[in-house]
Amino acid sequence: MSHDPHSECRGWHSIGNLLCDDKSAPIAWLGAPLGERSLTPGRCDLAPSVIKATLPRISTYDLEGGQDLSDLRIYDGGDVFLKAMAPVDAFAPLRDRVAALCARHSLIIMAGGNNAVTRPGVHGLAQAMDVDFDRIGLLTLDAHFDLRDTDCGLTNGNPVQALLDDGFPGKNIAQIGLQPFANTRRMHEKAKKAGIYVQTINAVRERGITSVLETALNRLEQDTDAIYVDFDIDVISRHEAPGAPGGRPDGMTSHDFFNATRQILRHAKVRAIDLTEFDPALDVSDITALVAGRWVAEVLSGYRLREI
Repeated sequence: MSHDPHSECRGWHSIGNLLCDDKSAPIAWLGAPLGERSLTPGRCDLAPSVIKATLPRISTYDLEGGQDLSDLRIYDGGDVFLKAMAPVDAFAPLRDRVAALCARHSLIIMAGGNNAVTRPGVHGLAQAMDVDFDRIGLLTLDAHFDLRDTDCGLTNGNPVQALLDDGFPGKNIAQIGLQPFANTRRMHEKAKKAGIYVQTINAVRERGITSVLETALNRLEQDTDAIYVDFDIDVISRHEAPGAPGGRPDGMTSHDFFNATRQILRHAKVRAIDLTEFDPALDVSDITALVAGRWVAEVLSGYRLREI
């Protein structure tokens, strides 16, 4: 990643400049470099450092909306040490770190890592809020249900199933962007039986991402105190995010992904989010890294819109 160390002197203020050691900052950043037990072996553990290295390339100014984010501050919580840890061993360190940050900050941005980070993230949010699961909502933007059975252990393919096994109510889950020929009938039947709100990628195209998310968020905010959001980058079409091992052709456009991010983060009950399934070893010309960097900017834009 190239970066001009003198760019700030020339008026360039980047998202990377917002990271700081101020524990009173409203937003916190956490790296979760979990890569073990991925169904497609790879290097998702490299993603947090690559995303952070990309942030200096992303401006704090949105010329279309006239929005300037340069006065925001993000506490840099560093990375949780997860080297060679399986999801079962990474659970407690991630849960406890998310809980500690949620207790001090109004929004937590967790950079994964594979999708197994989502389960401890949800647990951490509930722990910080001191509420049962029935007071937490879960929204996923993902090509997959992540409802594989857990009898052979925890992987990046079953965090949602693991949460259901933990007692998380299916009615408090909404899954957006699921793709044809990327899931099984059994998973679909599980989702329906659990009462999960499901909207496929074709529903997103037909109804529009704004409408789909409005319905999902309205559903999740009922009787919940906080919402956790998993942004699995493989929901995006493969050509727009080649560094996503599970990405497929004909997925969500990056345009819809960015708009969805801003809309979701505008919701005041969204307290913790993650970005998962980015493998820098598969990336081409930094395409996926730049998508991830822009995603962070859209997160901050949505958060700023809460004030309006």
